[in-house]
Amino acid sequence: MTDRYVVGIDIGGTKCAVSHGDLSARVDGSVRFPTAGMDFDDILPRFVEAVDSIRSDRAGAPPEAIGISCGGPLDSRAGTILSPPNLPGWDNVPIVDRISEATGVPVFLENDANACALAEWRFGAGRGVSDMVFCTMGTGFGAGLILGGRLHRGVRDGAGEIGHVRLTPDGPYGYGKRGSVEGYCGGSGIADLARIRIRERHEQGEDVGLPDEPNAKDVGDAAEAGNPLAAAIYSEVGTMLGRALAVLIDLLNPELIVVGSIFARSEELIRPAMEEAIAAEALPLNRALCRIAPAELGERLGDIASLTVAVEGLRRVSPGGIGR
Repeated sequence: MTDRYVVGIDIGGTKCAVSHGDLSARVDGSVRFPTAGMDFDDILPRFVEAVDSIRSDRAGAPPEAIGISCGGPLDSRAGTILSPPNLPGWDNVPIVDRISEATGVPVFLENDANACALAEWRFGAGRGVSDMVFCTMGTGFGAGLILGGRLHRGVRDGAGEIGHVRLTPDGPYGYGKRGSVEGYCGGSGIADLARIRIRERHEQGEDVGLPDEPNAKDVGDAAEAGNPLAAAIYSEVGTMLGRALAVLIDLLNPELIVVGSIFARSEELIRPAMEEAIAAEALPLNRALCRIAPAELGERLGDIASLTVAVEGLRRVSPGGIGR
């Protein structure tokens, strides 16, 4: 292994991963453990133990930096996790200072959408592009913005919250309101949309061949197997995704939009309706200049993203020391 390496910590609501890799964010190894129901003070020793173990495996050499990817809201400049809904009790956690003090290593923090945007831009589908949007499309739906060759965070990491935009007055629930982009296109929202459509069919006396309480994967699997209602639900998801992407296309005029998770796994089910909606909603020139692509980094995107946060942090504090 190279002597120069970084560590990444990818924090989710149910589990986290501590990874290590080189300065191109290639993952050399990772360890995972649960976060559900744990306070930060409970889990901090696990983070430190994992970093110490990696350091031991690397013949005692310390990492050059630690990158943290975590759901917001957070303040990346202050290095503070504010109060993520998927991490109850993690309120105003000065995570950068705490982990840096415990490890003696520089630490950098980004919200997960921004971290994934950086990873896909540097090492995935967005290589060579200066204006790009990354959309998460996982359990929730958010966006990371690369504008003019730089990550755009907003005043305090609030940019890119396309999931909060309302598409319809009512509908599936997501991001604090019904009918939002996250309600139609995030995994939890797709499950809610499926429950609504299944209930409507049951009220008409139809047997739909789907469980009453499906998750997004259940619906996707059924659609791939030819279930007509499941296919119609994913087509509806595609339509709403297309409307949301049309807003991004006309507002930001990006060269590329990369969509992760559900889209990357179910592109064939979603893309036709998505493309139709984009054609109907976006300005023709902007639409013609923008590609829509699935995330390239696959199931390891979270690990690579946290490593990329570390690499990008080093770029900021040592310009020219790493290269693009």
